[in-house]
Amino acid sequence: MKTPVQPRSNFSHLFSAPVIVAALGYFVDIYDLLLFGIVRIPSLISLGLSEKEISEVGASILNWQMGGLLIGGILWGVLGDKKGRLSVLFGSIITYSLANIACGFVQDPQMYKVLRFIAGVGLAGELGAGITLVSEILPKHLRAIGTSLVAGVGLLGAIVGYFTVEFFEWRMAYFIGGGMGISLLLLRIGVFESGIFADMKHQTHVKKGNFLMLLTNKDRLTRYLKCIGMGLPTWFVIGILATFSNEFGLALGIAEPIKPGLTIMWCYVGLSVGDFASGFISHWLKSRKKAVFIMMSLTLMATVVFLYGGIHQAKHLYSIAAILGLGIGYWAMFVTIGAEQFGTNLRATAATTVPNMVRGTVIAMTTLYGGFKGSFSIIESGALVGMLCFAIGFYSILTIPETHDRDLDFLEV
Repeated sequence: MKTPVQPRSNFSHLFSAPVIVAALGYFVDIYDLLLFGIVRIPSLISLGLSEKEISEVGASILNWQMGGLLIGGILWGVLGDKKGRLSVLFGSIITYSLANIACGFVQDPQMYKVLRFIAGVGLAGELGAGITLVSEILPKHLRAIGTSLVAGVGLLGAIVGYFTVEFFEWRMAYFIGGGMGISLLLLRIGVFESGIFADMKHQTHVKKGNFLMLLTNKDRLTRYLKCIGMGLPTWFVIGILATFSNEFGLALGIAEPIKPGLTIMWCYVGLSVGDFASGFISHWLKSRKKAVFIMMSLTLMATVVFLYGGIHQAKHLYSIAAILGLGIGYWAMFVTIGAEQFGTNLRATAATTVPNMVRGTVIAMTTLYGGFKGSFSIIESGALVGMLCFAIGFYSILTIPETHDRDLDFLEV
């Protein structure tokens, strides 16, 4: 007589090897992704740049990194659907880990741009592949909680990045990030591929990882653009309000110099908490859309306070940064929605490109912000960029299809 197989508990599902490894991978990813934002000023000062050059060159280097994310998002997304989610998790971390180690040796801004571009290409694959793998492995009633755990743990990498820079010279911070990435490769040995993908992989008649399929069908294109649109407020907060918080601090008349690295850290403290919370809110409300709408509304209110709330002390600005981070903690749900919107043969392509398209829009945001500063004040310039991002974000989340409890075993044809 066979012993009956006991069903796995929710705990064993949520703390299985793929979830843990995806979370740690995203931890290293975020550490490396945000490291330039944290070391931007000290690293460029050490390269001999003036205060004006630091602002201009710093924005340019950030744009190169974000450009790498755009290209890498497509590259790794297509590879994830053609070759598997695990191939992306291995390939991406090798690329950005080696690029970050090389950043520790940089001697001039031009090489800095090239290396941050390569790092951006590598960093593009981690989140989408991890969320796709976890979404397909977990039971559908645990998907929201599982993906929020991955994002919540991962976002703590920003906090570790800040304190690493506080205790070590900026070059050493790059070496540490690259070393953590190489070490993580050892943990990935033995992690299994998604069963849903494995079943689809052998279906030779199915088009896999065809990025153009997202653009040549009106329904798919609409869903894809809305997935990107709902994420715009997240990187408005990180790429504009937090990254250039030193400029906003001066405009607000705050006497104490604002440290962008510290602003980013507090933003990510809130973001990590928000990501943990967003999964449980979605689970409780049985709706991805309601959870994102609530948190996006909190982000809008905090943005108004940040720009027009009469902040006069650095500690108050950092506090609002934490609340902004809490609001954009819908990042986990936003990426999960991107994965759930599309069939198995396009899921990694969508889930990997969507967050990187959002990150890539920072190029447009910083360009607009810089252009507006020629005619408006710094506060007004930030507000104008924010208005555009929130208008698109709210429209997108209100009109995109709900995906809570959706069965993911389907194909795009």
